[in-house]
Amino acid sequence: MSTFLEEFPQAEGLLYLNHAAVAPWPRRSAEAISRFAQQNVALGARDYPQWVSVEDRLRARFQRLLNAPSVDDIALVKNTSEALSFVAQGLNWAAGDQVVISDEEFPSNRIVWEALQPLGVEVVKVSLTVEDPEAALLAACGPRTRLLAVSCVQYASGLKLDMARLGAGLKAQGILFCIDAIQQLGAQPFDVQAYDCDFAMADGHKWLLGPEGLGVFYCRERVRPTLALREFGWHMVERMGDYSRTDWEPARSARRFECGSPNMLGTMGLEASLGLLEEVGMPEVARLIEARIQQLSEGLSAIPGVQQHQPADPARRAGILTFSAAGKDHQALWRQLMDAGVVCIPRGKGIRLSPHFYTSPAIIDQALGIIDKLARQ
Repeated sequence: MSTFLEEFPQAEGLLYLNHAAVAPWPRRSAEAISRFAQQNVALGARDYPQWVSVEDRLRARFQRLLNAPSVDDIALVKNTSEALSFVAQGLNWAAGDQVVISDEEFPSNRIVWEALQPLGVEVVKVSLTVEDPEAALLAACGPRTRLLAVSCVQYASGLKLDMARLGAGLKAQGILFCIDAIQQLGAQPFDVQAYDCDFAMADGHKWLLGPEGLGVFYCRERVRPTLALREFGWHMVERMGDYSRTDWEPARSARRFECGSPNMLGTMGLEASLGLLEEVGMPEVARLIEARIQQLSEGLSAIPGVQQHQPADPARRAGILTFSAAGKDHQALWRQLMDAGVVCIPRGKGIRLSPHFYTSPAIIDQALGIIDKLARQ
């Protein structure tokens, strides 16, 4: 573990608890990007084939991270919103079709579906503040439901849903399953085959510890041809690189969703970051995050006037804990915490804390001490 802590030489006094928003890079990722920049300065694109080999390694890492059946199921995209838009704008909708989502979704997983309303598509929003949220989501699906789109972990409450149960229920009804994986991928194990989902997507800049501007889109092989393409270019064709051909067809693989030149700079950083997560192992990453969340929860419970807004059941939690303090304005308290070095963010009913596997218990204790002091003022 000490070796991995050396990957995060953060500034003195910085208490970083904001990985559910934007995460710091590991040292190895910064070094990979720096090497790439120096190669560009000195050599330009002379070694472009080596860059492509890094991109190939990134695809393979994503395949393993998601347990996708094939690397051909993996597309490298700009962000979660782009991948969600590929699904929303690619399906052949009819007036009266329904999309079921939760009422807690981040705007990325709400707006893309609401944008279909001019086509006569109805967006059904389901409350998750019930004893059995999976049952509520499945019960909302009817004969007109084409697709259920949900985040596996809700960005504000931190509620983790049972993806395998949802996948089985939707398969029985013949309904497509789309997972916004951004708050789980990199924090806990993720398995598209166990979840039986058709689509899954996530950005690289949160729990995956990579730069902004590059993410992943998993698309099940048998549903790929059902998505109409909305972006076209030299990179998304089956015979990529044969520039003199006048006939073309979309790539059979998920590369069909990558219309043009890749984000090589982001690739260098994200491939290194995923390498770190693979070395640690996702079960160990999840165990360490769970321990940090438990430490935060127990510490906050001892502070008078502090209320936690998270699932009580540990099985329902991932890496997010949201709290509020009696008599304290969320925004004002957040600014005080930031001034004191606690990097966090206002979300939902309070202030969201999100440690990662490398966050030391000492950092948690320091943050709790600052929260205690400010809450009592």
